[in-house]
Amino acid sequence: MNCCFLLPFLMGIPLLWPYLTATGSSKTEEVKHPGWAHWRVKRDWVWNQFFVQEEMNGTNHSIGQLKYGINNENNNYQYKLFGEGAGSAFVIDENTGVLYAVQKLDREEQERYTLRAQVIDTTTGRAVGPESEFSIRVTDINDNEPRFLDGPYEAIVPEMSPEETSIIQVTASDADDPSTGYNAHLVYSLLQGQPYFSIEAKTGIIRISSKMDRELQDEYWVIIQAKDKIGLPGALSGTTSVLIKLSDVNDNKPTFQTSLYRMNVSESAPIGTSIGKVLAYDNDIGDNAEMEYIIEDDSQTFDIITNHETQEGIVVLKKKVDFEQQNNYRITAKVKNPRVDEQLLKYHAETSATIIKVQVGDADEPPVFHLPHYLFEISEGSPQGSLVGTVSATDPDQKSSPIRYSVRITGSSEFCIDDNGTVFTVSPLDREMSAWHNLSVEAVEQYNVEQISSIPVYVQVLNINDNAPEFSDNYKTYVCENAGSGQIIQTISAVDRDKSIEEHSFSFNLSMEHTQNSSFTLIDNQDNTAVILTNRTGFSLQEEPVFYMSILIADNGLPSLTSTNTLTIHVCDCGDDGSTQTCSDEDFTFSMRFRTEIAIVAAILICVVIIFGLILLIRSLKQRRKQTLFPEKGEDFRENIFSYDDEGGGEDDTEAFDIGQLKSGPVLREHRARKTAAGGLSSLYRQSLQVGPDNAIIREFILEKLREANSDPCAPPFDSLQTYAFEGTGSLAESLSSLGSTASDQDDNYDYLHELGPRFKRLACMFGSTMQSNN
Repeated sequence: MNCCFLLPFLMGIPLLWPYLTATGSSKTEEVKHPGWAHWRVKRDWVWNQFFVQEEMNGTNHSIGQLKYGINNENNNYQYKLFGEGAGSAFVIDENTGVLYAVQKLDREEQERYTLRAQVIDTTTGRAVGPESEFSIRVTDINDNEPRFLDGPYEAIVPEMSPEETSIIQVTASDADDPSTGYNAHLVYSLLQGQPYFSIEAKTGIIRISSKMDRELQDEYWVIIQAKDKIGLPGALSGTTSVLIKLSDVNDNKPTFQTSLYRMNVSESAPIGTSIGKVLAYDNDIGDNAEMEYIIEDDSQTFDIITNHETQEGIVVLKKKVDFEQQNNYRITAKVKNPRVDEQLLKYHAETSATIIKVQVGDADEPPVFHLPHYLFEISEGSPQGSLVGTVSATDPDQKSSPIRYSVRITGSSEFCIDDNGTVFTVSPLDREMSAWHNLSVEAVEQYNVEQISSIPVYVQVLNINDNAPEFSDNYKTYVCENAGSGQIIQTISAVDRDKSIEEHSFSFNLSMEHTQNSSFTLIDNQDNTAVILTNRTGFSLQEEPVFYMSILIADNGLPSLTSTNTLTIHVCDCGDDGSTQTCSDEDFTFSMRFRTEIAIVAAILICVVIIFGLILLIRSLKQRRKQTLFPEKGEDFRENIFSYDDEGGGEDDTEAFDIGQLKSGPVLREHRARKTAAGGLSSLYRQSLQVGPDNAIIREFILEKLREANSDPCAPPFDSLQTYAFEGTGSLAESLSSLGSTASDQDDNYDYLHELGPRFKRLACMFGSTMQSNN
């Protein structure tokens, strides 16, 4: 058999192939390798290993060449490949024996392939010699990152543990070949968790780097990174998370949150009655939060029992109490943890204590409110009937009487209460009038109205922005006549009656009417003040003594409110000193002088009124003396005189007189239709002279009145003077007014008008002419 030699490829780089010469199948041949320094005698087939790099592109990638010691110039011999990956991963050139890789290889899936080769004579179809076996080894590259197969991790460590305390060890694995470079050599680092934790780079052990308090934070998330190639450039990395929880240690003592407890007990309560509870708080959890309550002064009357489920201290009656002997007690309760480690005793050096005041009540106790006091809030301006809040009381007695409520308010009546203890408003509230209302709510037992309890209820009226800002002072501003432009004459500020959560902030602006053309201007200082400056040079006290500025002030409420305030500026003759102080002094002097003048004028007016009153009194007395003409007959008749001061409108005017008064009288005579106007007047005149108890007296009285009217220059017009005789009871005379002239039954004779004096002369001529024309 001829011999051949198999030459490998190392890491994908072909080595020098040996060459083979053969003269016979059974003879030994000398094989010479150009790279070797000696000759070796080989058999027919000599096999070796081939090396190929993983992840290399396998499209017809040459690995090496197989040779058999024959001459194949005529291509009568073919190489055949068998075994793992033959035909799929590896192929061979049948003529030359060159071996190729046709796909990518992954060392982590398969590191070594075993194949066989054989030479076939194509002319006979038989094998030239036996099969030869060889192997192909896949070399490693760094194509796998480190992986934490057990992540994410979770660890528990006690709080307050010292530094360098080991917590947990994390481990990552790398699928690459550890014997090839540093592809699988890992280092660990901390991406998240400083400054509380650290990690050892080689081992992956996580340690504590500073003390931690579970009550501040009870768990931490730590991020760990692992890198291969010992962290050199080109290294691959993988991460995992570690949840580190802090377990509790008893480093906190229990503490009472209330320094004083108030409890009540009835004198009829039996021994063992629970009269109240106390509660302490411990920031620790679990067994470390277990508490134990004790009475410090070894009280013979009360005891305290610990409820281990709720960690409350229940105060119970140890001995019956007598209201008449002692109606109140003061005891001290303490709390502690029953089990504390010696190294933690420093945290429990002092125990927490509280005071319990026990009030002993009579057998029939009054109602008890659920709270010691109530605090309600309501916005101002809420409508009538708005809900304020609800109070609640119960009867601690066994009979549990129903409760009725009433409300008492000192000096106010803005609230009411219903039977359920709900407080309502009676009228809208104004915070600026009263920001707090102190009520006293009473609870009365229906079964025993003498049992009454009261409780304070505080109602706070919440502010709304319902008051606009205004000037903080009644400013008196002066400007000199010779003032220059840009001179500050006044600094103004504002106030707001509303209560603001933030600081009040005001903005000042001129109204639109003053913005266009004004002798003064305004500058907002942005500090709740503004200054008024002159906007021109020179002012005249004679032409414009007073100026009025409309200033808009806005607050920072929601919504914002704006008010318009008028600033009065007086022009002042400041003199040579140029100070407006002289104007203020003159204003004060003028005010005093003005007050004095007013007092003098008032005195003069009073004197004039007194004199005028005396004159009127004297005139009224004179008129009264004139009217008493017949005093001796005053008791025999009554005088009914109706006077009207308005000018009449003739006989057809019936609105200026009271017809009922004029026609009143017990005796009315029936009148006939008036024939003529003259006849009616004559008839009335004759009737007026014939009425009364004494015709002569009445006639004289009427004539006297006529003489006074004729001689009085101030008398009203003749057609408005209505004079009536004595139309008393039983008088035969009717109304003397011309209104009744139509009913006159007298003759139309007007000669008597000439006897009535000069005032009736015109009337006599008119009627006389009429008569003559008629005749």
